Amino acid sequence: MKQIKVLGSGCSKCIKTADIIAKVAADIGVEVNVIKETDPEAIMNHGVMSTPAVVIDDTVVHSGSIPSQDAIRSWLA
Repeated sequence: MKQIKVLGSGCSKCIKTADIIAKVAADIGVEVNVIKETDPEAIMNHGVMSTPAVVIDDTVVHSGSIPSQDAIRSWLA
């Protein structure tokens, strides 16, 4: 199971990012644990300057916008 964190303030873009990741994972049959991280210190510890950001297994794979479904599929493949 992949551990995925969506980093952000809890804004609508952050919520949508988490929802899209969960939907794409379900569509392709990959088990994920999606966590919404809103703690500013935790976000800064990842070196992220713009949100929403996506961290998979402790590696930042995206930041600054809602990722495309194609990008999410490639991360989960």
